[in-house]
Amino acid sequence: MSNIILKTENISKKYGNTQVLHDVSITLESGRIYGLIGVNGAGKTTLMRQILGLSVPTSGEIELFGKRGRDILKERARLGCLIESPGLVLGMTAKQNLRLHRIMHGIADKGIEDELLATVGLAGTGKKKAKDFSLGMKQRLGIAIALLTNPELVILDEPINGLDPIGVVEIRELIKKLSEERGMTILISSHNLPELYQCATDYIIIDKGEVKQEISLEELEERCRHYLQIETPDKEKLAAVLEQQLGTTNFKVMPDGSVQLYDFTDERDKVSDVLFENGVKTTGFSLKGETLENYFISVVGQQ
Repeated sequence: MSNIILKTENISKKYGNTQVLHDVSITLESGRIYGLIGVNGAGKTTLMRQILGLSVPTSGEIELFGKRGRDILKERARLGCLIESPGLVLGMTAKQNLRLHRIMHGIADKGIEDELLATVGLAGTGKKKAKDFSLGMKQRLGIAIALLTNPELVILDEPINGLDPIGVVEIRELIKKLSEERGMTILISSHNLPELYQCATDYIIIDKGEVKQEISLEELEERCRHYLQIETPDKEKLAAVLEQQLGTTNFKVMPDGSVQLYDFTDERDKVSDVLFENGVKTTGFSLKGETLENYFISVVGQQ
């Protein structure tokens, strides 16, 4: 059985003469956390709305749980979402808000209210009204509402935007918990790559309505990997010193003769001293590697 739960094929969307999405094709697999990364106005929310059926693509096709066309209408019951802001009744408590949405969904199990409040960390809010919640608490309640139907795919649009550092950590840990404990697939949008780096397993970089790159966490870490670049006329001697004196084989000799050392990036003075003491002459010695921000900028081609 395929573990692909969502595919979009050449999805495009126009509003009047404005092209918002251009031939967007992505694939989501079960149990993974996908970070949809792009600056404001890149097309993140528009793409999410197409998947949820809140807007119809101008062209292209969506496959959801193996179904296409009108057959996906029923499959959308397997989705949960938090788009833009939670739909809360501010004069109600967290439990009352959940009860309202439970009844609207036709869910008979009353016990799910306390269960979800505990899941999102709002079990102790009691009679406190939603209007008195912090932004992070409101976001967590919105996620609880999105989980009422026990969805297999959860779509969250900028859930950490505007949160204080504590709120960001709370939402991030909740997302990881849902994936690890419930096996949910999560698509979460943000303009903050370093923040999503803390929880996502895969990344979809979108800019001006076009998908620029789909990349796994492992690939991202490899491309943003930091290393010491050492240049020397005697790379054989350098390699011997690294292995025998520093006890590492975690380096690579590049085609131009330079050596990339992936250990000791925080101990540059130590490496320099060892090379000098063992007679290795260096013509270049520097720390290299992309930051997450610079990598994102390089992919979208912005200054």
